[in-house]
Amino acid sequence: MLSMNKIEAYDVIVVGAGAAGMMCAAQAGQRGRRVLLIDHSQKLAEKIRISGGGRCNFTNLYCGPEHYLSQNPDFCRSALARYTPRHFIALVERYGIRYHEKTLGQLFCDGSAQQIIELLRSECEAGQVTWRRPCEVHGVVAISEGFRIATTQGQYHSQSLVIATGGLAVPAIGSTPMAYQIAEQFGLSVVPPRPALVPLALESEIREHLANLSGLSLEVEISCGQGHFREAMLFTHRGISGPAVLQISSYWKDGDLISINLLPDMDTQTWLAEHGTSRTRFDNFLAEVLPRRFALQWCELHHLKKPVCQYSPTQLQHIGKTLNNWSLRPSGTLGYHKAEVTLGGIDTQELSSKTLESKKIAGLYFIGEAVDVTGHLGGFNFQWAWSSGHAAGQVV
Repeated sequence: MLSMNKIEAYDVIVVGAGAAGMMCAAQAGQRGRRVLLIDHSQKLAEKIRISGGGRCNFTNLYCGPEHYLSQNPDFCRSALARYTPRHFIALVERYGIRYHEKTLGQLFCDGSAQQIIELLRSECEAGQVTWRRPCEVHGVVAISEGFRIATTQGQYHSQSLVIATGGLAVPAIGSTPMAYQIAEQFGLSVVPPRPALVPLALESEIREHLANLSGLSLEVEISCGQGHFREAMLFTHRGISGPAVLQISSYWKDGDLISINLLPDMDTQTWLAEHGTSRTRFDNFLAEVLPRRFALQWCELHHLKKPVCQYSPTQLQHIGKTLNNWSLRPSGTLGYHKAEVTLGGIDTQELSSKTLESKKIAGLYFIGEAVDVTGHLGGFNFQWAWSSGHAAGQVV
């Protein structure tokens, strides 16, 4: 047991042993720096373990700045350019981890996400990183030669301090606001955090109309603000989810409408005009191109029960427009418990884009999800963890 009065000294202390934290600690240790890695959790890297359905979508082949949201969209460019998906893939291959591309450049382990955790642990061991976990941080103080950190296992001193404690998503596995609290303690601005890559809830009235569609999925084009995606949308008992909705949730703000193109491969106005003489009831007619359960509920919601031929050309034109631009106003998100990541975080104007060091406080770094850089669904957030962790790890 460590004496609470003894202060152990290190070159670098990294707080948070997730994807970014372990990457940074490993890089710094392998440069010959004396590194201490602190984490409060009993289980190591739970967020990696549960990711990608347990197989970890560890990067994306098509990673680029256009796949990230930030108040400063160019901030991520430097780190992403210097540590690319190819670099991490090479590391994965060096450890003999087999992987596959699923869709849209998304790479997953053939086996288990635990393989990525063990890779990172091994990289830390190669850098002779010292571990303290479970170990809670009680306070951080800036001193003349760096920082003093008080924890449940004693006090530590370091020249450099890296905060890699993530955001607020998935509180069940131990997420905390520590990164934001430390930033504010040192006078750094924080972009207000909110849930991202999260299912959306619908108002009770429309939810009742769509209630029996829970579990049904269909490919759509979905848009809101600057966001536009073509992926699967899933109906749930509380609203809508699936990759398309998770993607657009990062762009949605309270009160916004989202637009859903239910038939992205069809010019529905022309299609309806060509079939304007059909005697088929509209819901049965629509069921020829959309899942029947959905077609029936959608037509009930829009009071479309007559045969196609009983609607005027103008009415058919309006219905066609609605099929290609169905507007919904979500009532909210399902919150951090269901969110995959946190939008917002440490304001990038406060940090060096090359090193992730604070511009105000020498030796203080923020990396990973704690920073106001949020990736799209599909391995982009892990790549930001690797790239930002590597950037800081090379200089701390």
